[in-house]
Amino acid sequence: MNQHIIQTSNFSGKTHWDKAALASLIEAGRIHSRVYTDPELFELELDRIFSTSWLFVGHQSEVPSPGDFQTRVLGRTSVIMVRGKDKGVRVLVNRCRHRGAQVCETETGNTKFFRCWYHGWVYDTNGDLAEQTGDEAYDDSMDRKAMGLTPVPRVENYRGFVFASFAREGETLTEFLGGAAAIIDLMVDASPTGELYADGGSHKTEYRGNWKLVGMDGYHPLHLHASVMETIHRDPDSGIGSTHRSNPFDDTAATYTRDFGHGHSMLDFREHRIKHYEQHSEFIKKTSGGAEYIDAMHKAHGEERARMLLSISGDPHLGLFPNVQLIHNQIRIVTPLAADHTQVEMIAVRLGGVSDEINANRLRHHESFYGPAGAGSPDDTEVFERVQRGMQAELNPWLDVSRGMAREFTDVDGSTVGRISDEVPQRGIFRHWIKLMTQS
Repeated sequence: MNQHIIQTSNFSGKTHWDKAALASLIEAGRIHSRVYTDPELFELELDRIFSTSWLFVGHQSEVPSPGDFQTRVLGRTSVIMVRGKDKGVRVLVNRCRHRGAQVCETETGNTKFFRCWYHGWVYDTNGDLAEQTGDEAYDDSMDRKAMGLTPVPRVENYRGFVFASFAREGETLTEFLGGAAAIIDLMVDASPTGELYADGGSHKTEYRGNWKLVGMDGYHPLHLHASVMETIHRDPDSGIGSTHRSNPFDDTAATYTRDFGHGHSMLDFREHRIKHYEQHSEFIKKTSGGAEYIDAMHKAHGEERARMLLSISGDPHLGLFPNVQLIHNQIRIVTPLAADHTQVEMIAVRLGGVSDEINANRLRHHESFYGPAGAGSPDDTEVFERVQRGMQAELNPWLDVSRGMAREFTDVDGSTVGRISDEVPQRGIFRHWIKLMTQS
């Protein structure tokens, strides 16, 4: 095990980050702020979390045709998700096998080959070495078939969501997702044809704060987003998934926090929203193609599930540890850049089998809250930076995450459940965080 030494006023003398020291950072109902601020702990996270876990790469709809590609960063590794000439989706390390230069410098596009501009080596979209300049200088000892772009060891797909793991062995994607897989279905099955398209455009934002601050938190909206909540209350029929005059972030509402294990968590609005199905269905019918959409959903899923899916409106409000969230009409990818620097990409999604007007309405709803000039998302990045600055204080550095501990319970599916403002997700994330951080 790698050992890192730091000097801190919160631990006596110099502390090795062995299992005992790491375990001392997490207590029942509270965590040490060092987990958000320490650069050496961040390096351990890259090694023990991002190098071992299943990581979300992208959605297959981002690369629909042979030659389509999308570059992303997993941990610190730049990868290319590409639809090969054989029509398979691959995840390849974006690094020439010769001297290490990146072979793809654009985020997205279509190509027949990836070319290294340093010495001219060329790779096809399956990742195979297609051309080696100055080939006469290499003898038969070089196995050219083995010199293709390095594939990420394991790649699996769940309903169009592509995940990859740098660990050659370990749990399957099914085991990793566990009960959260059924919550992904809530987004996909909002389409009567089961088709989801991540082609609605995206934008990125960066903030000077830790990546773990982007959590599933039902406690903050009534306070941080108070003006937005008030606007919704005044105009409840303003968009798909509206709250219909009953605030879902009030602890008296039928809304919950839910921990599925593995650090996966959810803000569960299902029971609350289905109570307002009639009002919501009337709103959908006012949109061109809305009545047809409702009818198609009932035919595809049956009455009971269709009512629930239409009420949820494709918003599972699910966080999959460590790097993706499915919230409202977006896929949100979290990329750690440093202990105090994070990038978040928000990709708008479109439903298959519905009218253009319905998808346009969903996109406007996404932009209004999460867009660069949205009413809510900028609040989050601002407060994350304030939190990061506040956590630099070394005096009394413990953070409280005990809200709702005494009232949480285990549901029949094995998930841990609390009220909407309870810090069930935060406790669940750090249970899994410490498990991964202390593994051999």
